[in-house]
Amino acid sequence: MTPRALYAGMMPDISLASAVHAAAQRLADAGVSDPLVDAELLAGHALSLRRGEVQAALIRGDSVSEEEAAVLETLVARRATREPLQHITGTAPFRHLELAVGPGVFVPRPETETVVQYAIDALLGSPLPAPIGIDLGTGSGAIALAMATEVPHSRIFATELSPDAYPWAARNTAGVANLTLVNEDLAQAFSELDGTASVVISNPPYVPDAAVPRDPEVRLFDPSMALYGGEDGLDIVRVLSVRALELLHPGGLLVIEHGELQGEEIRSILTRDGWRAAATHRDLTLRDRATTALRP
Repeated sequence: MTPRALYAGMMPDISLASAVHAAAQRLADAGVSDPLVDAELLAGHALSLRRGEVQAALIRGDSVSEEEAAVLETLVARRATREPLQHITGTAPFRHLELAVGPGVFVPRPETETVVQYAIDALLGSPLPAPIGIDLGTGSGAIALAMATEVPHSRIFATELSPDAYPWAARNTAGVANLTLVNEDLAQAFSELDGTASVVISNPPYVPDAAVPRDPEVRLFDPSMALYGGEDGLDIVRVLSVRALELLHPGGLLVIEHGELQGEEIRSILTRDGWRAAATHRDLTLRDRATTALRP
């Protein structure tokens, strides 16, 4: 008997396939970009199953109880309002991690998984026995936690100023011995580390103030503090350029995530400030996504 088998003495249960199909159609009608994926993930959340297990249950022709179908319907109704999937499930995947997320914190994106690789590679390639990596504006803690767990001999420091996002970062990074989190402005944080860091990385707010995002998930639910970066979107980038020069040791690496049209201007900012070898890198969709530079 499968986990979704019929219960004796009750009305026949509902086909899981029909419930997922109806959910996907409702999400498609609401403009959700990947309605079937989201429907399967929401079904998994309702049934305490991984997505692969849901797909296997669909192949088997499993059923769900009326109560389970009602739970799924409630979740789908929330997603149809364009509430982010991750807010509904309470989690977001990031590399090998599963992060707790919700209102008040920026949901980590798949693109950032490739950006953090530059920092991880630099830490792994450092000759120092305990290289220092610093994440300025850590949000959920995704970047800092990836560095700390994938380079366990490193010492990672992260800061988040937002009073709404900081508790999420604290929750996600709790108990990680080689990671220190503070609730401070990135422009002043970690003065005791000046000149010692091998890597400084940041995914700063970089959306120009007038460029309101089209996606409701971003426009209505992502915190403004994590999105908007001034008239040209680069106010925080200018601060990062100056602060990272102070934090890094000579030859240390700066990594900045940014929008696809900002690479040239960011390279100009960094070069004017004295950085060496400023270079912009594409993500897996072949869009400019990150700029790196070396401290002289």
